[in-house]
Amino acid sequence: MNSATVRNLLVRGMLAGLGAGLLALVAAYFLGEPNVDSAISFEEAHSHEHEMEIVSRSLQSTAGLATGVLVYGVAFGGIAALAFSFALGRVGRFSPRATALLLSGCALLAVYVVPFLKYPANPPSVGNPDTIGKRTTLYFLMMVLSVLLTIAATILGKRLAPRIGTWYATVGALAAFAVAIGLAYAFLPVINEVPKDFPATLLWRFRLSALAIQTVLWGGFGLVFGELAERLLNPKPVTAAASGRVAVPS
Repeated sequence: MNSATVRNLLVRGMLAGLGAGLLALVAAYFLGEPNVDSAISFEEAHSHEHEMEIVSRSLQSTAGLATGVLVYGVAFGGIAALAFSFALGRVGRFSPRATALLLSGCALLAVYVVPFLKYPANPPSVGNPDTIGKRTTLYFLMMVLSVLLTIAATILGKRLAPRIGTWYATVGALAAFAVAIGLAYAFLPVINEVPKDFPATLLWRFRLSALAIQTVLWGGFGLVFGELAERLLNPKPVTAAASGRVAVPS
């Protein structure tokens, strides 16, 4: 794949990330923001300290939310496009559209779902401010481990496939990945800073909405970018009827 093709894929990846970010923004506004408001109301009702609001809540839930989600979508769209350029043809004989969907699913699993199961997202009023640095470090450590182990499992499956077949190689690679992730879950410290009187239903809804937003983001990216990459790499030939030409018999 030459540099011009990679550059075109990078641009399409960022555009697809922007489109997926718009879908995720809608999901975040209607699914996530109501739970954030409920958590803030709980925090205000149980807190005796009143802090001055630097940025208004209305601005946070509109312009701030849009900026964060769209920038996130564009950035990860570009990174995913570069990963697609490397993975196409190396992970199997898949079309560009199928490769994009496969890559998006793996990215959702490795970048978000696996770290989320160990260190799930928390709404406002949950978590000790003194441990935010520790919690952030552990989360990113889990994310890096997940990405590296996903790459290692893919390499393992590719090397085992000629010996034991694609099916058993895939099962073996997934089993090795699950064991390694299980060990990481067991050895990394547990963080439980949910207040005793915090509503369990609200916590569940918030975490479920966070997972739904990421699913919409990566699912939308896979569909949009897959279509754009398919049209770039496998363009359909222009027929005589489509080009407006009429065949004249000799």
